[in-house]
Amino acid sequence: MNNSQRIPAKVVAAVIATGLLSFCGVIVETAMNIAFPKLMKEFNITTNIVQWITSIYLLVVAIIVPLSALLKTNFKTKKLFIAAASLFIIGIVCDGIAPNFIVILLGRAIQGIGTGISLPLMFNIIMEQVPNSKLGMMMGFGNLITGVAPAIGPSLGGLIVTNWGWRVIFFCLLPPLAIAMVLGIWGIEQKSTIRKVKIDLFSLVLIAITFAGLVYGFSNVSSQSFISFQVAGAILVGLVAITLLIKHSFKLQNPILDFKLFKNLRFSGHVLIFFLVQMCSLGFAFLLPNYIQIVNNNSALTAGLIVMPAGLAGAIFAPIGGKILDKFGPKKPILFGASLMAVAIFTFVFIATKMSNMLIMLVYIFYMLGMGMMMGTVMTSALASLTDKEQTQGNGILNTLQQFAGSMGTSLAAMIVAMSQSEKVSSEATAIGSQHAFMLLACFVVIIIGVSIKVVPKKLN
Repeated sequence: MNNSQRIPAKVVAAVIATGLLSFCGVIVETAMNIAFPKLMKEFNITTNIVQWITSIYLLVVAIIVPLSALLKTNFKTKKLFIAAASLFIIGIVCDGIAPNFIVILLGRAIQGIGTGISLPLMFNIIMEQVPNSKLGMMMGFGNLITGVAPAIGPSLGGLIVTNWGWRVIFFCLLPPLAIAMVLGIWGIEQKSTIRKVKIDLFSLVLIAITFAGLVYGFSNVSSQSFISFQVAGAILVGLVAITLLIKHSFKLQNPILDFKLFKNLRFSGHVLIFFLVQMCSLGFAFLLPNYIQIVNNNSALTAGLIVMPAGLAGAIFAPIGGKILDKFGPKKPILFGASLMAVAIFTFVFIATKMSNMLIMLVYIFYMLGMGMMMGTVMTSALASLTDKEQTQGNGILNTLQQFAGSMGTSLAAMIVAMSQSEKVSSEATAIGSQHAFMLLACFVVIIIGVSIKVVPKKLN
């Protein structure tokens, strides 16, 4: 680790370049949700089919991210970045000119490969090349880049779809992708040693089956009977595959995912915090726009504009949380952030049956301030609990779980609301279902605070 107090310009450029790829990935994901009704009409498809625009992307990302440690060991960082950026651009163009829905899914899968490669690169570069005294701030800055995307994605999507059509969503991302490519080629430098490690194909197959089963199963929770192959069957297949993967990985010297890291209780505790925060955040990303549109009878564009200030606040507070970590250690920003989250979630529990748009916006800002403050800090503290050699594997685990937590959080929230809407999709049923979902998130935040008190140290190692 570089001990200089100054962050080199090339390191900043490398972080921005890799962050922009992840930013574009989230923008497409959140903006395209607004375009679902248009796509359903244009391609004559149903709701459960159109949702595969998101599901196929998350599935591919979840399969590729676990390979990050292996890819980083076998290939130069710059080559990986160029491959990721090129694939993402190919996927974007593919979707922009798609003549049918199958081509759109193909483009989204290609984008998922690009994002899956690039997402861990940003945090690997930060952990390797940023001095310890600036580590928290830079991790927060990295989270800021990706954190802005969910804030502006829905409103940007609504604006573009309303005025120019859904294809423009893809083409408008070409300029930032071009900027990312230039910055990456200039700024990314090789710091780690390259050594050829053979890819274990059996592990790769098990990873694919694991996430295919789990993502597919949880994505169908709200639309299919739980006792069906589409839900319980798929989840069971995923659980069997991950059990075999864990047993198999313990036999390998260089596993794709090193599950031995979970023997480190401090790291395991941070992983649990990280996972539950992601579930809460993606649950909110589904619940609040849904509530604004169905209960308060507003448009999708209005819903996007109402949640946008909170997203921006969360993104801005990410580097602030990092600065607090650099000065005072990780425990204070994590507990303070979790406390803000708890205040917001319990407020939503008590007022869920009758919330105005203004009240939703204000309470959600509190939640996102807390979430933004702690996310980068949790990652930094988690990786600091590992040795330098283990950090790439730890980063891969965190980024892998981030994708799965997003799918699971959205699915559980949708399932709980759908249970209340079983007889009729009414504003009253949606409000009650949302309240029940907020109660589940309240349980999660209590666990987050309890685990944080137990495992988060006052100072980084």
